[in-house]
Amino acid sequence: MRVQRHASGSVRYDKRRKTWNYLWYDGPIRRSKRLGTKQEFPTKAAAWKEVESLEIQPKTQEGSGETVRSVTARYEAERMPSRASTARVYRSFLKNHVLPKWGDTRIQDVQPRPVELWLRDLPLSPKSKTHVRSLMHGLVEFAMWAGMLEITRNPISLVRNIGATQKVRKARSLTVEQFHALQKQLQEPFATLALVSVCLGLRISEALALRWADVDWLGSRLSVRRGIVNQIVGDVKTQGSAKTFNLAVELLERLKVWRQRSEFSGAEDWVFASPFQLGRLPYSYTGTRQELGRASQAAGIGHVSSHSFRHTYRSWLDAVKTPIAVQQKMMRHSDIGTTMNIYGDVVTDEMNTAGLRVAELAFQSNGAQAEREAS
Repeated sequence: MRVQRHASGSVRYDKRRKTWNYLWYDGPIRRSKRLGTKQEFPTKAAAWKEVESLEIQPKTQEGSGETVRSVTARYEAERMPSRASTARVYRSFLKNHVLPKWGDTRIQDVQPRPVELWLRDLPLSPKSKTHVRSLMHGLVEFAMWAGMLEITRNPISLVRNIGATQKVRKARSLTVEQFHALQKQLQEPFATLALVSVCLGLRISEALALRWADVDWLGSRLSVRRGIVNQIVGDVKTQGSAKTFNLAVELLERLKVWRQRSEFSGAEDWVFASPFQLGRLPYSYTGTRQELGRASQAAGIGHVSSHSFRHTYRSWLDAVKTPIAVQQKMMRHSDIGTTMNIYGDVVTDEMNTAGLRVAELAFQSNGAQAEREAS
């Protein structure tokens, strides 16, 4: 048998022995080899390079060749997305769905028809099935890139995900009256968080990750530079999500009032810092969700999620008759068409006008909320 330098298997770190180990199957027998300590190989990728230098002749029950499991191990070490939330979702799909079904299958034996039939029966939403399909496609692409598979047409490109565009639950969008009713019930800083989110269309991960240094008080501007998911600070969702917004006068004043009241008002402090974390972290998704649940129930408007504010922003942009091209730009979607990418700067004035109109809706008849807070 020809010696294979990219052997099937996985690299794991043994915390008890504090060593990297390489594990693989020699027929039905599982074998392992000690590679070295973290001082010798600081990262998993470095340990894999050591594996590549070894002369190991693995066997699998299905014959020679890389398995989906071994490709996955290499993919996790070399190509796993750096964004923590994305990597967490990918690992969940791999562990719970891909590897139990396809782990011991040779990568060259993965065929479109069995994959499509398997995908149809997965107990997941259409959107999640789309992510699983994309992940499978990425694994095959990686195998070709890494030289583990002949470069040909990716078989997963033939897999159809029927109903991928169907939504299991319709997104909630609030009316102006419903939003004001919610505002009256929200405690600080969640009332201000809701206003910032609905006036700018921010994702909750972006709103919670704001620092006071992101606010330009003289220029009336706010910059979105980062996101936070599961209390891990990282990049924003897409490259186009990083943006500087013009702030309506009312929103700027609201932020000034909250900064004066907050225990954590330093430039590098979180705008929505959690006192339970002594200001080291902002409020969590859990805390935000609980307060929204309490306030929406008290307001009698039904379930409201943090993402409802972004959908409300989109709905209100449409209500003030904002052109669809401007809406796409203001929503910071990554799939803006070529025309918008070329002529994007032309709509700056229209964007400012639309933003001010949305803020007017958010602060409309909001005096009762201000009086309640003052008292």
